[in-house]
Amino acid sequence: MKLTVVGCSGSFPSADSACSSYLVEADGFRLLLDMGNGALGELQRHTGLYDLDAIFLSHLHADHCIDMCAYFVARYYRHGGSCEAIPVYAPDGAEQRLSTAYADVPSPTAMSEVFDFRTLKPGSFELGPLRVRVERVCHPVEAFGIRIEHEGKAVTYSGDTGVCDALDELAADADLFLCEASFTHGKEDIPELHLNGREAGVHATRARAKRLVLTHIPPWTDAERNLADAREVYDGPAELARPGAVYEL
Repeated sequence: MKLTVVGCSGSFPSADSACSSYLVEADGFRLLLDMGNGALGELQRHTGLYDLDAIFLSHLHADHCIDMCAYFVARYYRHGGSCEAIPVYAPDGAEQRLSTAYADVPSPTAMSEVFDFRTLKPGSFELGPLRVRVERVCHPVEAFGIRIEHEGKAVTYSGDTGVCDALDELAADADLFLCEASFTHGKEDIPELHLNGREAGVHATRARAKRLVLTHIPPWTDAERNLADAREVYDGPAELARPGAVYEL
């Protein structure tokens, strides 16, 4: 299994990175986790525009899903005819949300003609060669974290969340824990919204994750400080997500 960081900036793109998007590949199957602002352009550095097999949207905030509108254009208006509908695992209301954001869909069903929307519910399921588990996490809108397993290896992606027990379960003994760290310890303290670096480190420690990668850090946040805070409470290898970084598991 391989994970590629397509974009990792929090809230809005930085000068160096698109917003949240991560490509997971195993046995020729390609699953994209989120498609935030700027992600579609960066994605094409790592795979073909029509080579994805499924998409997971952790929640429906723009910095995690808005480039689905651009991807709609690529699939619906493709030269030679529209693409077949690709499975999109997303919270309830995703089709309406994206249709509203696009604002000028050619028909009320146009989004669903190229995206096969499947409403996320807590639990586990098979997706191609992958074993997937999703759970609700703590965010102002319906949001999900995800655990992906393949041949004895596991990757966990937090999505956006505050402190929550479900995250420990999803990240238990994970080989790679991709965890948001939007806030700074001692600066922001808003429950059930985002984690800071220290809280991400505590979650990684409790879950016994083997490697921690901090992501979703906004451009206005001191990423190195967040990483230092995480390392104070987590003894394993920890680093910042970087666009284009590849993790082989």
